[in-house]
Amino acid sequence: MVRLSQHLALEQRLTPQQILLSTLLQLPMLSLEQKIKTEMELNPVLEEAEEMEDIQEEEEILDEDPKEAEEIREEFDQLENNNKTEEEEKYEELEEETNWEDLVNDEDNYEFRLPRDKNEEEYKRPEVSQTTMVDHLFEQLRLLNLSEDDFRVGEYIIYNLRDDGYLDKEVTVESIAHIFERNPEDVEKILKQIQVFDPVGIAARNLKECMEVQLLHLQFSGKQEIALKIVQEAFTDFVNKRYEKIVDQLGISFDDIREAIEVINKLNPKPGEGYWDSSQNYVIPDFTVEKVDNELIVSLNEWNIPGLRISPHYRRLIGKSKSLGKDVRQFLRKKVESAKWFINALYQRRVTMLKTMHAIVDLQRDFFEKGPEHIKPMIMKDVAEVINMDISTVSRVVNGKYVQTDYGVFELKYFFNEGMEMTDGEEISTLRIKEQLKEIIKNEDHNKPYSDDKLAEMLKKKGIPIARRTVAKYREQLGIPIARLRREI
Repeated sequence: MVRLSQHLALEQRLTPQQILLSTLLQLPMLSLEQKIKTEMELNPVLEEAEEMEDIQEEEEILDEDPKEAEEIREEFDQLENNNKTEEEEKYEELEEETNWEDLVNDEDNYEFRLPRDKNEEEYKRPEVSQTTMVDHLFEQLRLLNLSEDDFRVGEYIIYNLRDDGYLDKEVTVESIAHIFERNPEDVEKILKQIQVFDPVGIAARNLKECMEVQLLHLQFSGKQEIALKIVQEAFTDFVNKRYEKIVDQLGISFDDIREAIEVINKLNPKPGEGYWDSSQNYVIPDFTVEKVDNELIVSLNEWNIPGLRISPHYRRLIGKSKSLGKDVRQFLRKKVESAKWFINALYQRRVTMLKTMHAIVDLQRDFFEKGPEHIKPMIMKDVAEVINMDISTVSRVVNGKYVQTDYGVFELKYFFNEGMEMTDGEEISTLRIKEQLKEIIKNEDHNKPYSDDKLAEMLKKKGIPIARRTVAKYREQLGIPIARLRREI
């Protein structure tokens, strides 16, 4: 039986403006540039104000006929008030709170102009021409006297290399032979030819084969012969630094192993690295923090963000809207509203990001003045309380953003870390603990490296109460192997 009922409930909804602002906050500078370009393509009312002279020319056009300019302003305001939906009326109060005069600098033009130094020289990022690893290998493949079928096999191998230069694990000689209806021996022969391309060891199937190819390619000497023998016959023991077993198995001395290690250390374990790839991401800082006259100056990197405004052409068209159809008026109203929302969101993004960065600088002042070794424990809640915003807002600002300082470029997440109380009551950052751990391991006796228990004991002597398992966790995060694998002879 169908029954009708009523119930009362509260729910929280984000306005379209809040959703847009949240989206823009998460974007780093390069992504924001693309977002602005996309928005300008979708919204004809929105345009780029490249030069102040262009803006002044449009203002002069409107000032030529004051009566027409007044009609345009009236129609522009009327578009905002007419045909409002229930949803728009619901958020009308919120819209009225926005200070459009500060936002657009000129209420008659609805422009968003970034503050720029008039003496600052404008420049564009040059496109750097680079050769990729695939291009480099194809140049060498074409030099081989291969048949068309063999060339296709070589082409397939090159296209299935990983970024580190190794052949993809899912691609085997047998699978390639099956695809091209060839004998596995023929495919193996082509693979061996590619492996001696520059860089030597490319297209290897594992680390052992990569090192073996490089050793075979070197001019032979006694040291290289022993190194090759170790790689071919005792590779597992060598990787795990079981040198005593290698001595017994191969009948060589520790001096021989020491000389072989010198040769092996010169090999390239990842021959594919070092080549430019279009998919690589280049870090462009979103902020710059400079120390000028003992004062820390925070600036937002906006040199490639265009100034935006609502097109004067469409504003004149709105002034003649009485002659336009209802659909055209509705279209213009929506596009104008969308443009204003976007400009407002860009303005709010700028304000929020600067407030957040200023708070980080104030809380981490010792870092920016004295260096990374003076970083303090800090969590996002600390910044949120300073700027009086939610932690989620701070998280969006920090996500994927970088800052350029006098000590290098750092991701904003770098400044957020847990702390630990020392025996003297002082708070110490986990980053500083890791730096001290790294320094102890760097200065240890490499013949007898410290165990995790010994490392924990040494840190406790420095006033840092830390457990062995915490030392092991930090060591793994630093990419430092266990004591046995750090041992040298």
